[in-house]
Amino acid sequence: MKLVVITGESKGLGESVARLFLDSDVHVIGISRNGNNQLHDHAKENNVTYQHHACDLGDLNAIDNTLNKIMRYISENEPSTVYLVNNAAVIDPIDHAMNVDSNALANHVQVNTIAPMVIMNSLLKIATEVKTTFIGVNVTSGAAERPIYGWSAYCSTKASINMYTKTVALEQEDLHTEHKVIAFSPGIMDTNMQEKIRTSSREAFADIDTFKNYKEQNLLRDVNSVGNVLFDILWDEAGIINGKIYNVKDYF
Repeated sequence: MKLVVITGESKGLGESVARLFLDSDVHVIGISRNGNNQLHDHAKENNVTYQHHACDLGDLNAIDNTLNKIMRYISENEPSTVYLVNNAAVIDPIDHAMNVDSNALANHVQVNTIAPMVIMNSLLKIATEVKTTFIGVNVTSGAAERPIYGWSAYCSTKASINMYTKTVALEQEDLHTEHKVIAFSPGIMDTNMQEKIRTSSREAFADIDTFKNYKEQNLLRDVNSVGNVLFDILWDEAGIINGKIYNVKDYF
């Protein structure tokens, strides 16, 4: 059997990728606040399973408890391949750095940086212990590569994820594990996050008109199109370049 763990699988890009894995006879474990009944139905149609673990990624203890269950499942079932799609993220707080609330900042870093690092670290460890192949992707952003007014937290956490990805890939290469770890930048998609961005104040986010124009001019990519690109990259195991930061724009 093959298994994929996806954070934020209940909607958007996470849901799209989950469906593609289910279509390919891969069992799906989702980690998010809410499950997705349609994924349960889709799993049944494909004779595979969809498990949902309700978890607040802003709570480290909740993450540890969830990972203990998942790692035990992997140990007991010994899948031939374990995939990880670290997809969940938050955009708030959007504001001048000097105005960002400390608690809001701490939660942002927890969800966008610490949670995906902890999850990938744990799954890399259990995959190595049970001698199975691990293929993991951290969903990143173009904001990791350039400063955006009002996005000091988001730009910083995504930049951190890029460097984490490169570092872990370097370690795995040196250890000769054959595990693959990459990042994927999905570009601008028509998602709830984009809706939230468009509700920002002009004072907090100077580029708000640009993002409103993306929607008005139909420039936001469909999540299923982006999901297909990401899935194809992960499914071509031999072709994956360890540590690479893939960008969706290279496929359109």
